[in-house]
Amino acid sequence: MKKILYTFLLLLLNNNVQASLNVFACEPEWAALTQQLAGDKVSIYTATGALQDPHQVQARPSLIAKARSAKLLVCTGAELEIGWMPVVLRESANSAIQPGSDGYFEAAHFVSMLEVPTRLDRADGDVHAMGNPHIQTDARNFLPIAEALSKRLTQLDPANTAYYQQQLATFNQQWHTAIAKWEKQAAPLKGVSIIAQHKGFPYLNNWLGLKQVAELEPKPGLEPSAAYLGQVLNELKQHPAKMVLRAAYQDGRPSEWIAERAHVPAVMLPYTVGGTPQATDLFSMFDDTIQRLLAGLK
Repeated sequence: MKKILYTFLLLLLNNNVQASLNVFACEPEWAALTQQLAGDKVSIYTATGALQDPHQVQARPSLIAKARSAKLLVCTGAELEIGWMPVVLRESANSAIQPGSDGYFEAAHFVSMLEVPTRLDRADGDVHAMGNPHIQTDARNFLPIAEALSKRLTQLDPANTAYYQQQLATFNQQWHTAIAKWEKQAAPLKGVSIIAQHKGFPYLNNWLGLKQVAELEPKPGLEPSAAYLGQVLNELKQHPAKMVLRAAYQDGRPSEWIAERAHVPAVMLPYTVGGTPQATDLFSMFDDTIQRLLAGLK
C-alpha cells in the first residue's frame, strides 16, 4: 500500500512539474511567436481568428473562462483590444494577468510606435492614443518583442529558463536570416505607390519603403461610401498607385471597386498567421506577404 501511495505521489509531482503554462494570446501572431519561443512548455489559447477584425470582438463567456485560467496574457496593446479586453480582464477576476502583473504582456510596449496622434478627438474615427497598433506587419518588430516575451516566460516559469533562452537564440538567428531574405526579395517594392483600404500598413510601408498615396476609409474604422470612393478615384488621377492593399479579414468590395476602375490589382495580404492558406506560421506569413506584393507589380 505504501509503495502504491509513493508511486502515486511521484506521478503527481511529475505531472505538476511538467504542467504547461496557460497562455491567452489576443491575436494569432502572438500565439505563433509564443509557440516559437516556448514550444511544448505552454498551452496557448488564441482569442481571435485570422479572418476576424481584432477591433471588433465580443467578450464572450468562453473568452472569460480561458482568461480565468491563464498565467500569461499576450496582446498587441496600444488600445487595439480596448473594445473587449477590459471586460475580459475584469470578469475573469484573474489577478495573474491584470495590467501591471508579470502575466500581462503588451507587445506594443517594446517597439517604436508610428502615427502617434498629437490630439485625440472621436470625430477623427478610431484613433489610438499610443499610435497605430498594427505593429505585426514589420518583421523587424518581432525581434525586440521576442526578447521581452522570452524574459517574461522565464519570470513566470524559471524552471525552464535554459530552454527559453535556447529557443530565443534559435529564433533570433533564423529571423535575422529571414529578414535579410525578405528585404532582398522586396527591393523592387521600394518607392512603389499603394492605396490602403484601412490605416493598417504604416509599419509595412516604413519597412519596405512603400509609398501610400490614398486610403479608402474616410476615417479609421469608417466604411467608405460610393461617393467617397469616387472622390478617391479622382484623386488617383493626380497621384496614381500600383496596387490596392487590404488585410485578409476585411471586406474586399471597396478594394475591388477601386481596383477595377483604376486598373490596378487588388492585393489581399495575410496580415496575421492564418490569414491565407500559405501563412501557416510567422515565417510563411512574411513569405506570402512579400510574394503577394511582388505579384501585384506584374
